[in-house]
Amino acid sequence: MQIAQSKPALSLPDHTQLPESDGSFVKNFQEHPQSLLLTSSICPVLDLLHPDGQYAIGQDCGIYWRLTEPPERGAEAPDWFYVSNVPPLLNGERRRSYVMWQEIIAPLIAIEFTSGDGSEERDTTSPFKGDSSKAGKFWVYEQAVRIPFYAIYEVEKAAVEVYQLVGDRYQLCNPNQRGHYPIPSLGVELGIWQGQYLNQRLPWLRWWDDQGNLLLTGEERAARANQRVERLASKLRELGVNPDEL
Repeated sequence: MQIAQSKPALSLPDHTQLPESDGSFVKNFQEHPQSLLLTSSICPVLDLLHPDGQYAIGQDCGIYWRLTEPPERGAEAPDWFYVSNVPPLLNGERRRSYVMWQEIIAPLIAIEFTSGDGSEERDTTSPFKGDSSKAGKFWVYEQAVRIPFYAIYEVEKAAVEVYQLVGDRYQLCNPNQRGHYPIPSLGVELGIWQGQYLNQRLPWLRWWDDQGNLLLTGEERAARANQRVERLASKLRELGVNPDEL
């Protein structure tokens, strides 16, 4: 009588075993500053929401949602995304990617910067139809990863579309009276700001608080603080006080 041998438990690859890049490159000189602008301005808000530091921000990082061959076919890399209540490091090491079967928690918001007509970012192709081609980004974020908010930013049109997951489908959001799109759980709004950042004058995608106040970057906060110091010093000099001697 033969004794059946038990099969070893299936071991799925983690973020250290999956490719960190698919070999593509940033498409233009605006994408990297745009990501920095979003991150720098919202970090103070996230630090208040997560005093334990348990959150992660991805910039052009892969989100693996299914296991395929090659592995890259089962991943999408939003230009910017935020995940709440996860450690910024895994086992003390930097994150190489975000693996859904390892993490479970979906990002709260993913943002794509269009480099063309936006058709790639709005692609609803299902991987389970036709020739099993790579799934469309829109389908992946809506049906596979189920990200509550998805934003498509088109710099050439100076416009952003924001979708919210309602039930099992994305619904296009309407802007508020300020022309911004609220993200209620963060207490912030997303919209277009015309201005100069890192020597480029463009219609940038930026955050505001729920009162309509622009969230400043670290450099902007420092510059504003310096202006206040200079105004105070000027006032003291008008009163006959040398601020350098205080």
